[in-house]
Order: sequence, then structure tokens, then C-alpha cells
Amino acid sequence: MNFLSHFYFDRDTDNCYLVLGTVLPDLLKNADKTLVLHPEKLSHPDPQINSIIHGWQKHLEVDKHFHSSDYFKHHSHQLKLNLLPALQGSPVKPFFLGHVASELILDNLLLTTDTVNVADFYGHLGGCDDEIIYRFLSFSGMPNPEKFLRFFDNFKCNQYLYSYAETSQVAYALKRICMRVWDSPFTPQQETGLNQVIAAYRELMQPGFMEIFDLIRANLNPESYN
Repeated sequence: MNFLSHFYFDRDTDNCYLVLGTVLPDLLKNADKTLVLHPEKLSHPDPQINSIIHGWQKHLEVDKHFHSSDYFKHHSHQLKLNLLPALQGSPVKPFFLGHVASELILDNLLLTTDTVNVADFYGHLGGCDDEIIYRFLSFSGMPNPEKFLRFFDNFKCNQYLYSYAETSQVAYALKRICMRVWDSPFTPQQETGLNQVIAAYRELMQPGFMEIFDLIRANLNPESYN
């Protein structure tokens, strides 16, 4: 799941460090794709650092339930099939496109139905002290936490998640993600086809999209993340 889909499960919390932890695995991946951390089995005497760890644990559990669900398997596969004709000749792997596109569409639907508030999300991130984040990253084994903090400042300033409310920006975000792996993932004509497929498939997903969030929430153990 993407940032706002993870935030959905803790949108009512007042613990900014828990929220940060729920999206930190993906933030770190964006900051440095070579970095591998496994703090999920750690414990720290500082409750704020421990909240980040609990959020990280919750991220892993949410992703586990999501990726093993029939909902994800169905929609990622259908999106892959729908995208294939529009993207003939692209170097991007079709299963990768279906996977990421389904997650981005869910974020778009959460925004456009006013289920999550992006300002609240960024407010939580802005409430986290850099010193606490630095200590968490050092404790988790990251050799240069300042590299992440520079990325994190830019992420908070850019606030690009607001753009997910526009369906065309979902396709643009998908292109930017693909550019981390492929230098020129799509031609202009392929981008047009990508936009059309995502816009059409979003309409198919919208009526019952909350079922996946209800399913995951029913399988989470809230006592594990307090």
C-alpha cells in the first residue's frame, strides 16, 4: 500500500511518531533504494522511538494482509491486462505496473472521497522531531541518518501527495516511480494510453474500494501498536 492508504488506519491518532513509522519503510526506500533496515524486532526505552518501531511493525502487517488478499491479486492482475495494449514496447514489467497502479488508485480514492485528509498526514510528519528520527535510524543501523533527514525535509516541503486527487497525476506518479528503475519507461503515446486506462479503471474500483480497508482493519491487532 502507498502512503495515504497506510495513514488511513491511524488517521485518528494523536501520536505523530506512530504515523511516521507506518510510512517510514517506504520513505526510506525512496530516499535510498539500497538501504535495508529491520527494526521491527527491536525495542527502545524511549517511548517516542518505540512508537516509530510499532508503526513500522504495523506497516509490515498491513502490507502482508494487503498483498495476500484476493482484492489485490484481482485488481493488480486486471490492471496489468488492461495496461498491456496501451504499453506495447515499454520496458516496464506489466506485473509491476499493475501492482503499483492499484496502490496509487487507492490513495486517489481515499482523497477524492474525503476519507483521509492530506493536511493531517503532513501535520503528523511535521510534528516529529528530527533528533528522535535520527536516534531511531542510528539505533536501527543506518550509517548516515542525515541523508534521510535531507530527503524527509524535501518530502514535507513538496507535499506532492495533494496531487493524487487528480487522476492524471496518478499516472504521472506511476511514471516517476518507474523512472527509478528505467530511464525512459514510456513514450508520450504510451503515457496517454496509461492515463486513459488508469482513469477508466479508477471508476471500476471506486464503488467497493473500502472493502480492502475493512478487511485489513478486521485482521489487525490494535493492542500490538499502542
